[in-house]
Amino acid sequence: MVRDQEAGGSNPPFPTRFMKRKIHAYYSGRVQGVGFRFTASDIAQDLDVTGWVKNLHDGRVEVVAEAEEDLLKEFLERINKYFSRYIQDVDIKWFPAIDEFKDFGIKF
Repeated sequence: MVRDQEAGGSNPPFPTRFMKRKIHAYYSGRVQGVGFRFTASDIAQDLDVTGWVKNLHDGRVEVVAEAEEDLLKEFLERINKYFSRYIQDVDIKWFPAIDEFKDFGIKF
């Protein structure tokens, strides 16, 4: 199941495709021990997405990322495609970007 929520409102008054956006996502299922963080980092670097990915103690993986909206959607699609057999649930929230990251890293 994918839950995709817009924080702070539903539909923006103008197209956001080229606007920088931020996502905060939680992946659950068998998402640890399968190369999720390293693959997400590789995908992010390929697409010039900034942010971080981290394993959580409860077995989920947390992702915070910023980029133009179309690049973030591509980032999410690639992760979902690569790990579709491991992901059981995804909770994604969208926010305006605040340019807080310079690159994409793995938090330990």
